[in-house]
Formats: sequence, C-alpha cells, structure tokens
Amino acid sequence: MNNHRLLTGLLAAALLSGSVCAGEPRVISLEEIFATAETQSAQLRPLFSAEREAESEVSVARSGRLPDINASLSLSYIGDGFITKRDFSGYEVAPIPHFGNGLSLSVEQPVYTGGAITAGIELADLKSTAARYATELQRDNIRFRLTGFYLDLYKYANLRQVVESNIGQARKVLAEMHARYEQGTALQNDITRYELLVSNLELQLIKIDNLLKILNSNLVVTAGLPEETVVAPDTTILARSLPVDGEGWWQAEAAAGAPSLRLARSGLDISRKAESLVKAERLPKIGLKAAWTIDGPILVEVPPINRNLSYWYVGVGVSYNLSSLFKSNKKLAASRAATQRAADELAACSENIELAVRADYISYLEAYEELKTQQKSVELAERNYRTTSTRYNADMALITDMLDAANSKLDAEQRLVNARINIIYYYYKLLFTSGKI
Repeated sequence: MNNHRLLTGLLAAALLSGSVCAGEPRVISLEEIFATAETQSAQLRPLFSAEREAESEVSVARSGRLPDINASLSLSYIGDGFITKRDFSGYEVAPIPHFGNGLSLSVEQPVYTGGAITAGIELADLKSTAARYATELQRDNIRFRLTGFYLDLYKYANLRQVVESNIGQARKVLAEMHARYEQGTALQNDITRYELLVSNLELQLIKIDNLLKILNSNLVVTAGLPEETVVAPDTTILARSLPVDGEGWWQAEAAAGAPSLRLARSGLDISRKAESLVKAERLPKIGLKAAWTIDGPILVEVPPINRNLSYWYVGVGVSYNLSSLFKSNKKLAASRAATQRAADELAACSENIELAVRADYISYLEAYEELKTQQKSVELAERNYRTTSTRYNADMALITDMLDAANSKLDAEQRLVNARINIIYYYYKLLFTSGKI
C-alpha cells in the first residue's frame, strides 16, 4: 500500500471521527468511506500484519548470504585417569591437570549452494508480493461490500421519499373522500379501502426505516467509522457521467490488474520457485572455511602435558547430500504436481474473470436501457393516475381503479429509483471485477 493512499486514509479518518456527531446525518462520499476503510477496517489489519511478516521473511532469506560465525568457550574440571593392563590388572592412577579450557572460532562463507540461497530469497520475495496481492484482493472485496451498503442506503433513502410522497397523496385523496362522504357521494367502504392503503404504506415506511438503520450500521462498522456515525449518501453520485468503454477495454484492464488473477499468477511463480529449490538439493555445496582453536591441557600425550595447544586453518569445504539422489525424486514429483495445480488454478481464475467481466458489462449496458424504460413507465403511470383521479372525482371511475392507479404509480417510481442505482452498482462491479475499484 503506497504512502499517499495511507496518508489519505488517515486524514479522512481524522476528519470523519472529529466532525460527526451522534445521530446527526453527514454527507460522506463513497471515496471518503474507501479511504477510511483503508486504515480503520478491522478486516484489513490481519492482512497488513501478514504483509509485514512476509517482508521480514525476505530479510531472513537474504541473511543466508552472510557467513556463519561460531565461537565457543569451555571451562572444565578434569578428573584423574587410571592405567591398567589389557586384562584390567595392574591398576595405576594417572594424574591429569584438573583445569581444562577450550576456545574456538570458526567462519564459513557459502560460495555455491546450487542456487538454493538465491532461490530462497526470490521465493521470500514472491511470498511478500503474494501477501500484498492478498491484501489488495481483500481491500477490493471490502470496497465492493461498502459500495453495496452505500448504494442500498441511497436506494432505500430515495424509496423512503417515494413512499412518503405517496402517503401524502393518499392522505389528500382520503381527505377528499371524507368530504365527499359527508356530501353523500362516496361510500364508507371506499374510505376503508383507501385507509388500508395508507396503513400499508405507513408499515412499508417503518420497514424502510429499520432497513436503513441496519444498512447504516453495516456500512459504519465495515468501514471502521465511529459507531454513532449516520451516513447520508452523496446525492451527486447519480449525476456523474460514467464511461461506457467497450468490453475489450474492460477485459484488458481485468487481465492486467484483477487482484485475484495477480494472486493466482503469484501462486504459480511460488510453485515454480519451490520446484527450483528442490532441484538445488541435488547439487553440491561449496564454502570457504577458516578456524582457530586453543585447548588445554594436551590429553593426547601420556602423561598429559599441562599446556595449551593452538592451531588454525583455512580452506575450501565441499559437501554433497548423497541421499538426495534417491530422496529428491519424490519431492520433485510432488513439487511439479503443485506447479501444475497452480497453473490450472491460474487458467480457471482467468476464465472466471473473463466471464465475470462480460456478464457485468452486459448488465451495465442493460441498466442504461432499463433506466430509459422505467422513466417512460413513470411518465405513463403518473398520466394514468391523473386521468383516473379526474375520472374518479367525476364519478366515472371506481375506487378500485384509484387503488390500482396509485399502486402502479408507486411501483413505477420504486423501479425507477432501482434503475438509477443499478447503473452505479454495475459500474462499480465492473471496477471491482477488473481490479480498478
């Protein structure tokens, strides 16, 4: 995660936490919510920790190029020995200097390891990259989830306005009915049925209010905002001019930037590098060695010499694990199978991304057509409602006609709200699928 994005997230979090009062709605853009979730979301913290852990593993792997330096110091009490004949007769005490000491220092610098050290470093780098891709994938998932909450919040806030408007209109009609009933030109049954309509609308309003509370809570908790925050969606989001690029452009963007696809590619690279590590076990290891030792007393002489013996050496060490000739075959076969599995997973992921982009793109274009249709439907429903209302006032239509016209108008307005939100939703879904959210 780059420093600019982190700084933006911290700034947004500070502003939001400091200026939002309990119960007071505040207009917060989707981008601000994304920036806050970048640093405050509890679901991202374990992945950030995994990134730091993977980065530290790279340093550990690089330390394999450094020399191995060992030093030892020993102080000991040496008891007297004894001498016997071969048949264990003729026992005699052999005095030995009781104070023993030892000091040694050795240095070994790897020169050639069959590529194991280099491959280990590259493998750690690949795992660090994979950890970053995993974080990006989870970040995109959280952003898309937040987008769903945000747009649902917007949808049901608009829907609430539609229902409130219809309740107002229904109450106005109901008042006219009461007046007509007093004049003897309306039936009590008509009033009862319209009161039932108003009651159903009021119940729908209560359900919408409860759903808005749930959506706000989901949005606030997932983004890591203060619990008392009440989010008011940015109403300018529907006025944005969204691009309608061709499917080929979206497919190219997804092939290059989809986190799930990059994570799958990283998994294949890790498997290949692990395979090269197994192959390195078949090669000899060469290193430069140097050591210095001082020990006392000298026990290899009889009688022992109460003096220190010091010696040093430098040279080249060559080691070869002969058992790797018959053990590494099975490990190599297993590693190759893992590489093939990773390659198959990459192909499957690529296919899934391609299909998802195509489906999202078609749905995106369809949302524009649906909006045009719903705009026409609302126009027709309003015209039908006005006509039916005029006819009802002139005693040329039944109350059932009024109820049908009111329900049709409400349904058309609700579908228009959904159509407008769907365009934004499928645009962000395209961004999510292609890794650009």
